[in-house]
Amino acid sequence: MERLKLVLHYFQSNSESISNGICVVLALVSVKLYTSLDFNCPCLPLYNKVYSLGVMVVPPIIFFFLGVLVNRHTAVMMDEWMRPVGKRSKNPAVVKYLFSAMVQRALLAPMVWILVTLLDGKIFICAFSVSVDPALFSGFPNITGLDAIKILAKVPCKEDVLFRNSSFRKAVSRYVRCYSQAVGWSVLLFLIVLGALGRLIKPCLDDHATFLQTRYWSNYLDVEQKLFDETCVLHARDFAQKCVVQFFKDMREDSNICPPHPQVIPHLTEEWDENEEERLHGITKQEQVDQLLKKWYFSKPELDITKTYRPRMSDFWKEGKERFLSSDV
Repeated sequence: MERLKLVLHYFQSNSESISNGICVVLALVSVKLYTSLDFNCPCLPLYNKVYSLGVMVVPPIIFFFLGVLVNRHTAVMMDEWMRPVGKRSKNPAVVKYLFSAMVQRALLAPMVWILVTLLDGKIFICAFSVSVDPALFSGFPNITGLDAIKILAKVPCKEDVLFRNSSFRKAVSRYVRCYSQAVGWSVLLFLIVLGALGRLIKPCLDDHATFLQTRYWSNYLDVEQKLFDETCVLHARDFAQKCVVQFFKDMREDSNICPPHPQVIPHLTEEWDENEEERLHGITKQEQVDQLLKKWYFSKPELDITKTYRPRMSDFWKEGKERFLSSDV
């Protein structure tokens, strides 16, 4: 139970961990979906490869676009790519980094599906049983009116009357499954070697300082958008609360109805009057909200916060004077 809590805490720690968790869930869903569905090969020469190609290609495409949709990097990348320049310049390296991270995570579930189908071998048998040379195996059924291609196309269908308790069908299936598993393990080995080489060679080819800068600003864009969304939600809640309180106050004044507890409403209004400017940031009209959102999109603030934290010269003078007086004493 403690380990499960640690895993959940890791996946909830930041958006990158959440994206990783979602991609892992999609990969597990792909495995569960493949093992739960029953794939029935048509056992016809013209349709076996088409059916197998559909099973191998269509679900990975679906999982890829699902991975793109649920990945937060997609929204952050599109916002950064499509936004006007305004006061903040665009960094193509950041967009490239976000795109790479999005594609890598979105490819996890499709690759798991393809590897599972190859290691299982049923789809490969359905597709390539007609390509096997029947002379390599004994027990080939000689039936008049059927050519070898049609007979081989029925190899995946073990319930067919041609191959009931047939050693030929078992031998061909085992032969094609071995090729399928060999291809699957080769693909897995290639992906592992490619990832290892990329992890080892990339620091040698790229400037590590540039990579750190790109990663920092990509994380900054994600955090900035989340903070802006959270601030908008808080402002909308305070704005709605102020409108509701003001509505009830106006209704009371218009109808001249005395409330049963007259001390409650003044207390709320006094509290609102004191904290309204702080919580609403001076944005108290619909036109101001629309203008703020429009300005955020078309002219995001420049990445310079020195104005916020710039100390005043009077503070330096006051601090120096106090130090001088204390030293004299």
